Amino acid sequence: MQDQINNKYSKVYSEKSFWVKIRNYAKIAGQKVTEPALIMYYCLKDKDTPLRIKLIIITALGYFILPTDVIPDITPLVGFTDDLGALLTAYELVRLHTKPEHLDKAGEKVRIWFAPESA
Repeated sequence: MQDQINNKYSKVYSEKSFWVKIRNYAKIAGQKVTEPALIMYYCLKDKDTPLRIKLIIITALGYFILPTDVIPDITPLVGFTDDLGALLTAYELVRLHTKPEHLDKAGEKVRIWFAPESA
């Protein structure tokens, strides 16, 4: 599948690079960025997801992974706004192909990562 995608964002996507980015930056990026990224990841892994949808997901997740995007992720307060825009745009195209199990898996990760810390 990777052979069929030819843009700079999809070239940086790999499962390993996705999990490194999401684990390292979930708290910084926030739930609004993390949740759609996870939903699309689980949709990507689903054998029933059409190839054209997988291509959209890989491009969006590649943009999320790429550290040198339009607004660098290390920029305080606004570093993930472009990532959010790209992820939400892609998610709107992908949304009809998401299944309850994709939402459940992403929701579970988000609940764990963003659970309020007990006092």
